[in-house]
Amino acid sequence: MVVLLLIAPLLPQLIYLPTLMQALCFALFACAFNLLIGYVGLLSFGHAMFFGLASYVSAYTAKELGVTPELAMLAAVVVAAALGLVTGALSIRRQGIYFAMITLALAQMVRFFCLQAPFTHGEDGINEVPRGKLLGLIDLSNQLTCYFVVLVIFLAAFLLIHRIINSPFGEILKAIRENEPRAISLGYKAEQYKLAAFVLSAALAGLAGGLKAIVVQGASLTDVHWTASGEVVLMTLVGGLGTVFGPVAGAFIIVLMKNNLTGLGSWVIVIQGAIFVACVLAFRRGIVGEIARRIGKPL
Repeated sequence: MVVLLLIAPLLPQLIYLPTLMQALCFALFACAFNLLIGYVGLLSFGHAMFFGLASYVSAYTAKELGVTPELAMLAAVVVAAALGLVTGALSIRRQGIYFAMITLALAQMVRFFCLQAPFTHGEDGINEVPRGKLLGLIDLSNQLTCYFVVLVIFLAAFLLIHRIINSPFGEILKAIRENEPRAISLGYKAEQYKLAAFVLSAALAGLAGGLKAIVVQGASLTDVHWTASGEVVLMTLVGGLGTVFGPVAGAFIIVLMKNNLTGLGSWVIVIQGAIFVACVLAFRRGIVGEIARRIGKPL
């Protein structure tokens, strides 16, 4: 955390600001996803439904209803958490590939809703979303100011996730991941804990989506497409599954690679696949996971 605080003011000198802010949004999305897969052991193939729908809600409330950015993001979090409660209640009764397929099917239903709902404007999406003034005081139209606001929100959410992981609640989640029947035999209601973790993960993914809509000033079907779910899986695995800093590193790697290799067109997907294969073969714990193993300390 100290390292993040030290390098954060220097990053705008090294990385194009809009790209940097997008990377922070996706880093938060990856951290939210990692909370579910890394510490509960539930692989969701449909996490983009929370990220994408929250993006639409944030963009719509900010543009059409004229609310302030913090209220737009709050609405996005509430909608994502509510969707997480419903979809989680339907999906956590299954495990493994069955859980993954149920979340994927539900995500496709949400994508169809976003395509057909009048307020989303179909394939055109919602554009020209005003950034507005945070709390009526901080003007987000300034790129550098917006960056520091995004950074503060990311760090606050990151600290919350870190606290959840290292709390008694987090220890119970790890116990369920390692041996669910034994956790149940000790008196823990595993389904309730898994549902709570699912809703928390959905809400944090919604915060990432709502924040991204303000940053990029728009929302589109790309955010709710199944490929967005695949990308967050890739970010988490490349960085390090079940590590604290791994999803952040993975998100920055994938986002920077996509933005810097746009001239290659569809070959970017091939390169992403090659990186994924290389990580599976050479860094099975992910980049941060391998570093943690070598230095003998959790990261």
